[in-house]
Amino acid sequence: MIQRYTPVEIGKIWTDDEKFKRFLKIEALLCEALEKAKKIPAGVSKTFNKVKISTSKIKKIEEKTHHDIVAFLRHISPQLGAGAQYLHRGLTSSDLLDTTLAWQIKDATRIILKDLDLVLEEVKKKAIKYKDTLCMARTHGVHAEIYSFGLKFLYLYNDLKEERRILAESLNYVACGKISGAVGTFAYFEPKIEEYICKKIGINNAKISTQIVSRERIAYYLFILSLIGATLERFATEVRHLHRNEVDEVKEPFYKGQKGSSAMPHKQNPIVCERICGLSRILRANALAASENINLWHERDISHSSVERVILPDSTSVLDYMLKKINEVVKNLKVNPKNMLKNIELNRGIIYSQKILIKLMDKGLSRMKAYDIVQAISLKVINDNSNFQEQASQDAKLKKFFKKKELEEIFNPYTYLANIDKIYKRFELS
Repeated sequence: MIQRYTPVEIGKIWTDDEKFKRFLKIEALLCEALEKAKKIPAGVSKTFNKVKISTSKIKKIEEKTHHDIVAFLRHISPQLGAGAQYLHRGLTSSDLLDTTLAWQIKDATRIILKDLDLVLEEVKKKAIKYKDTLCMARTHGVHAEIYSFGLKFLYLYNDLKEERRILAESLNYVACGKISGAVGTFAYFEPKIEEYICKKIGINNAKISTQIVSRERIAYYLFILSLIGATLERFATEVRHLHRNEVDEVKEPFYKGQKGSSAMPHKQNPIVCERICGLSRILRANALAASENINLWHERDISHSSVERVILPDSTSVLDYMLKKINEVVKNLKVNPKNMLKNIELNRGIIYSQKILIKLMDKGLSRMKAYDIVQAISLKVINDNSNFQEQASQDAKLKKFFKKKELEEIFNPYTYLANIDKIYKRFELS
């Protein structure tokens, strides 16, 4: 993990200190479950309470063992006294690793969901605030029709809300541990031991496993994270485009003392949104790496392990960082409604072409004939740098169908938002 992009709370989950604490808890729960099943003497599990973990000492042992789980076991074994004979009974390394991994994913996701909820709240506020703010919708980067600036936020709100649901529901499948032994056969204790341990730490247990749980789970999880990242990237790209001097409809927050360039003192760049776009690429790359981890030899090889030590801490941390940053951008976004109106006028009215097209069809013209009439006027406006409303009012063909007042009403921008309240009613925004 790179500290620059690792929020403290989520970063702590992936530290070695935290990992070894969770290993110890699982080993203690194993003894507790075996005691309840009367497979080992009562009281063994309590000996784990006195164990003090030193990550540095474990790392030192690992320099010789070249095996982190063996190093962990050698470190805690002398501290258990007679109870050490029951340590790691019937387990394999992946019982600790995969169960801990599922536990870490659950706790990391809890933080991500919390920060995603904060983003949703800010996005909702902006959707409500700017519902009736007119702006220019663009398709292919070109002016299309009148739009509500609030709809940009409502669109984001809808996707993030659905992705939040998918992420939360995914934990039932993704956060699954396994305590089933070397190849998943429960050769040394019954499956109820696994069920007991996983329930105690708040995760599901895999109904079947080999030496590991299937890596489809991890791939699915990382694709969800990358999907959320891509949605954040899309909105960040929107802000970047609207931030440009030629558009100047919104600006990313720029704080007191902030510097935009080492060379040009005037610069105020959309650096946070650019960073979000860049980090989204990391999430997609990591999701691809996770899908590559699905194909392992027989009941397991170790080729996935090194990859996951990178992509899971990085992806959860990076997405949480992105959520914190997008929340900051949305909350403090500088909006320029006056320039939005000014930009609407740049196209000299040709954006009203479809309204005239529809009105002509209502009056009995075929679509193609009506289209040709309106397109001819539009091209004249574009080529002559003239005004669409003026050209339309002077066009002999249109005069046959429209009275002056009727034509003027077509050029009322607020008619485009006639049904916007009905769109908003589809969402619970109160």
